[in-house]
Amino acid sequence: MSPSSHRLRYATYAVLLTATAAAVLSGCGNEGRIKSAGATPTAIGPVRLWPDLPPVTAPPNDFGETDTERVPGIKVPGDGDGVRALDPVAVVQAEADAYPDEYAGMDGRYQETVAKLHTCKDKPKYCPVLKPYYRDLTGDGREELIVGIRMPEQQTSVRCYMPAKGGLTRIMSTSDQLVSVNLAGRDVILRSVSAGIPGYEYRTAWSWDGQQGAMLPASDEIVRVKPPRSPAHKASAGAS
Repeated sequence: MSPSSHRLRYATYAVLLTATAAAVLSGCGNEGRIKSAGATPTAIGPVRLWPDLPPVTAPPNDFGETDTERVPGIKVPGDGDGVRALDPVAVVQAEADAYPDEYAGMDGRYQETVAKLHTCKDKPKYCPVLKPYYRDLTGDGREELIVGIRMPEQQTSVRCYMPAKGGLTRIMSTSDQLVSVNLAGRDVILRSVSAGIPGYEYRTAWSWDGQQGAMLPASDEIVRVKPPRSPAHKASAGAS
């Protein structure tokens, strides 16, 4: 078959396909017809404000998020239960003995907590160390020890300890007026009250950072926990 015959056949096929498609669309009425979803909103890119701000030369305040400490005198079994074999009270006691300044607090107000550590065996009801929990927070296949400590002024300290080289290293430490503590995957999520914004709470997710070798507050947000008051309720409250 000559090249001209091939071109003629392809042209004929194209005409037939076009005619068939037109017939199908016209025969279906509105069924199956492509409909517009409306105008596409215009994309708004990021706009840098105050581009002439001078570079930061002084480091910001260090709040100690990446501080880690080896707990002296504590050995973690290499096999078996791992950190589950440890007494959490003994861990907190060893840390308090090694780093007393961390438990001194402002004007020594946490000394009450340190004193109560010695009563945990005889008076467990008054022991400031809460029930321990265990979770692989670092993703290395070994569980970490998660400890809560009751402090004065309705404060709760949350500390996480990682087994490493036969010992124990603290990889997270924070204290606040906590509403709840949750585990989600490998994150420790803390909810605390907001003193300045009634009806709201702070929610902070602490996540393992392999580069820093510590749990960091990777996500911090303010969330509403109570519905806003209605104008009528506000008016009646103001009248009273």
